[in-house]
Amino acid sequence: MSDITVVHVMRHGEVANPDGVLYGRLPGYHLSELGRQMAERVADHLSSRDITHVVSSPLERAQETAAPIAKSHGLELATDGRLIEAANVFQGKTFGVGDGALRRPENWKHLVNPFKPSWGEPYMEQVVRMMGALDTAKDAARGHEAVCVSHQLPIWIVRSFVERRRLWHDPRKRQCTLASLTTFTYQGDKIVSVGYTEPARDLVPAHLLAGAKPVKGKSKAFGA
Repeated sequence: MSDITVVHVMRHGEVANPDGVLYGRLPGYHLSELGRQMAERVADHLSSRDITHVVSSPLERAQETAAPIAKSHGLELATDGRLIEAANVFQGKTFGVGDGALRRPENWKHLVNPFKPSWGEPYMEQVVRMMGALDTAKDAARGHEAVCVSHQLPIWIVRSFVERRRLWHDPRKRQCTLASLTTFTYQGDKIVSVGYTEPARDLVPAHLLAGAKPVKGKSKAFGA
């Protein structure tokens, strides 16, 4: 058996969210038709890979993104709660560019410490659970490849940790587009490289691409 194992961590596809809610861990948010196209595109992209394990966050949008990949490889889809979206006190609210959220006094208490961050799950807690999920996937697919479907912030935080970058950051600069793959290659139990690809880039709305300028009324936070 090879001592090289590859774990692809995929962000889910676009979600149907007409009201622009920061949905976080709320149930009932499913992929849009475009999101389903993204999921199928990535399944096609990975169809020839040696994938022996597919696991997802328990949230519907992640499960629906992972399903075509599992199906194309004849695998049962596993679920790991550690891959879930980061907790956020603004869950269920609109919190986008130009909506005045930062000017509301009731929100100020949640914005005092961007380094933790004070509005949600601490970054190091995300690192611990995501590293645990990746290790479990690596062990399940040892010598082969695994796919873990998760969410933007936890993926970016664990990548930043592995690449030894600071964990606090500008959310607009996360390199973790919808339906992207952040790929961790292990030699034995050690991560030796990190890669990034966007197999469905042409399907992603321009304002949701990494580094895009925020557009009023179109917050990038919605597609977390």
